Amino acid sequence: MDSQYLLEMDGISKRFGTVQALDNVSLKVRPGTIHALLGENGAGKSTLMKILFGIYRRDEGIINFQDKPVNFSGPHEALKNGISMVHQELDLVPERTVMENIWLGRYPMKGPFIDSKKMFRDTKELFDSMDIDIKPNTIIRQLSVSYKQLSEICKAISFESKILVMDEPTSSLTEKEVDKLMEILNKLRSQGCGIIYITHKLEEVSRIADEITVLRDGKLVHHDTIEKFDTNQIVTSMVGREMSEIFPIKDNVISDEVKLEVKDLVGEGQNTVKGVSLKLHKGEILGIAGLLGSRRTELVETIFGLRKISSGEIIIDGEKVNIKNVRNAIDNGIALVTEERKLNGVFLELNVLFNATITSFNQKWAYRNFLKMLSTKKLAESAKWVVDTLRVKTPTHLARMGKLSGGNQQKVIIGRWLLLNPDILILDDPTRGIDVGAKFEIYQLIIDLAKQGKSIIMISSEMNELFGVTDRIVVMSNGYSTGTQIRGEYQQDEIFKLSAERL
Repeated sequence: MDSQYLLEMDGISKRFGTVQALDNVSLKVRPGTIHALLGENGAGKSTLMKILFGIYRRDEGIINFQDKPVNFSGPHEALKNGISMVHQELDLVPERTVMENIWLGRYPMKGPFIDSKKMFRDTKELFDSMDIDIKPNTIIRQLSVSYKQLSEICKAISFESKILVMDEPTSSLTEKEVDKLMEILNKLRSQGCGIIYITHKLEEVSRIADEITVLRDGKLVHHDTIEKFDTNQIVTSMVGREMSEIFPIKDNVISDEVKLEVKDLVGEGQNTVKGVSLKLHKGEILGIAGLLGSRRTELVETIFGLRKISSGEIIIDGEKVNIKNVRNAIDNGIALVTEERKLNGVFLELNVLFNATITSFNQKWAYRNFLKMLSTKKLAESAKWVVDTLRVKTPTHLARMGKLSGGNQQKVIIGRWLLLNPDILILDDPTRGIDVGAKFEIYQLIIDLAKQGKSIIMISSEMNELFGVTDRIVVMSNGYSTGTQIRGEYQQDEIFKLSAERL
């Protein structure tokens, strides 16, 4: 082993039954560098990190950390020895405060009691050092997804580890928050920290990484320094085929027919929408842009009946509708794929069949037999349709949902709503944490649905995604709609300006 490296994982192999998850993979991280670990979902990145953290036992290979062989028995031992991780799926206790989550298992004590005042001070000092505006005593469930993600990042950094693994750390962050994270990472790098940066956003790789390692199907297929970074080569290495375009061809035709109109919509309570108006045409993909706190999610949740309306109108096909709850929204042909897949999108311990059909269990007895009981055969037929139509990679519709990659889980969730044949499909950050190959398939699905006459609302934190997929973009700021741009006339600077107009 070479002393120039802080961490060396050499010849790592892991098999699960007949599946070779990792095959002779090596990863070496130098101190004071950021090493990007790339690959599609299922490429082996998570398995490799779980072996590092002692969650899985390697079949073959050697791990050296700070010139010493290590074989951690679990994440706790890894943390004690100076290795921490920000997980893609947030691992926070929703009913506890931010500061309790950050210092969980290591609370500052004053005699036999927890020293809450010190915990508050330490948390505030941590946030202030990173210029993050979160109150330490806020309950986690009250935070937006992006603030939860920032809290998780702060928690990992608080361990002052020598190796920091970041798994899709920017998946829910706005561009402003990404800039702040990049500043933090540069600071940690200057302090000698070695950072393993897992992401599907290749623009971030060229911006922050020093070295790149690409995995595909459990094998190491590419390693290089950032000086030799080539986007097309990286994408080809990741997916195993040429991908000349990141986005599919836009060939949906927008009708003059207005499918949905929102007039002066105001939500009930605080932190909600404040007089939003928009129109959505048949066959159109309408993007929603905005910074952290712009209330993009609150807008679509109000339209979908998850939040109460104080005033304003929702009009579908020219007629005013009264949406008081989710059932009203579904009955009016609206479907919503939520932002937080793990929290309120999937049942990880249940199978694909259940996850694909749960929303439509009670639709006109569709899955009932002559005894009015659920028919397993009918459920299986619908689950098979979802798997086949959306090209879900799963051995069977009875496979546990948690075994699927993030991209395939998202396809199942979208398919779940398509079984209801909605006219209006709302997608809240639909490609969050999904690899470039799966993203392309979801983009193509969205465009195909628009071509079939469906009307799509798509929220995204990635500006290039909005530019690549949508027909119009409505910009929000602090609960207000501040402007609209049409495809062909998109201007990123103007969108940023509109995003900050009501701050």
